Amino acid sequence: KKKARESCSLPESSWEERLANAVTPLWRLPYQEQLQVKYESQRKTLQALASRLEELGIDAQKPGGLCCPLQPVVPSPIINGYRNKSTFSVNRGPDGNPKTVGLYVGTGRERNIVCVKANHVENIPSKHKQVAQCYEEFICRSPLDSCILFHEGGHWRELVVRTTSCGHTMAIITFHPQQLGQEALATQKALLKEFFTCGPGAVCALTSLYFQESTMTRCSHEQSPYQLLHGAPHIFEKLLGLKFRISPDAFFQVNTAGAEVLYQAVGELCQATGDTVLLDICCGTGTVGLSLAHRVSKVIGVEVVEKAVEDAEWNAAFNGISNCEFHTGKAEAVLPQLLASWEDARPLVAVVNPSRAGLHYRVVRAIRNCRSIRRLLYISCKPEGEAMRNFLELCCPPDPRKKLAGEPFAPVLAIPFDMFPHTLHCELVLLFTR
Repeated sequence: KKKARESCSLPESSWEERLANAVTPLWRLPYQEQLQVKYESQRKTLQALASRLEELGIDAQKPGGLCCPLQPVVPSPIINGYRNKSTFSVNRGPDGNPKTVGLYVGTGRERNIVCVKANHVENIPSKHKQVAQCYEEFICRSPLDSCILFHEGGHWRELVVRTTSCGHTMAIITFHPQQLGQEALATQKALLKEFFTCGPGAVCALTSLYFQESTMTRCSHEQSPYQLLHGAPHIFEKLLGLKFRISPDAFFQVNTAGAEVLYQAVGELCQATGDTVLLDICCGTGTVGLSLAHRVSKVIGVEVVEKAVEDAEWNAAFNGISNCEFHTGKAEAVLPQLLASWEDARPLVAVVNPSRAGLHYRVVRAIRNCRSIRRLLYISCKPEGEAMRNFLELCCPPDPRKKLAGEPFAPVLAIPFDMFPHTLHCELVLLFTR
């Protein structure tokens, strides 16, 4: 507490402090202490993996009880306001206002959820907070209710704000149509556009304003298209000397400056040579593969989000990169077909960057059973979660019952990257070889 930074100026037990503690639990600690907390967390994860591998009969114990050497946490180049994407909810605030735009304190299980404005949250940039404030002003003026529970009616829902270092800002507003007809929907869209282009919201200087009619918690573009109400269909980001196009639902690392450090390290760990083929699984807009394309003979990307693949293909063409190909579809459907008939003699290196849910078992099986893959980089935002299951599947002995015929991998190096300062989360890069 004595070492807490001077910026810790929130009143004790205020709603702002509760939100800061919930969303950024390390915000009071000096940054070097945050990195130490994360290092200890990653060390425990690698100890747990070593123990699990021992249970499978694999001698994985290294010094300190780890499954492989663990390097110090690589710090983020930017500590405050680093997020390039924020998702704001609409719900009742501490004052009872049902149209509060902010982040949640509490849980559904405890039935004590309160939506608190995120003005004091340190990892969210001021531009995101400004757009959230304007959105709240707009819906407070609207005669339509916020949609807190779908079955109770109401319309105004989430706000997603995306920004880039190029100065671009994209806002995506989610709206539950309930029983509204097309004419009434058109009126709401026109009012939104007017507010953000000519009204008080014009201060946000939005590059893109999107609207999505959604009857589910999350909708993909294919389920319910993102409707462009104003501005450009895409925003653009620069990373490692390349320009990237970003669609509303395309994945892009949330910390751009941190992503540059991460991808440079991934490039070194790949040990790619001029004849290497790089397999980029869960490739998003192609950032990993495209940033490493100049080091390898070919990049093959796989991504489930169709719009993200369109972005990846545009990114390759715009940056003059011609040795990349991208496949649309679920990795568990695309990859087994891709690798089953693999006869290319060139060395094959795989990079996987899945969501918190980890890789589908069929993806792991396809990687295991492809003899050409001798080196695998697993980038995990939650290594203690479902990724742990993947690690064990990659390293366990061959199992005919599970159709795991390939030689097992072994973890050889772990490097944590602090992509999320002030939070407990870390991005762990785990290198496997066989």
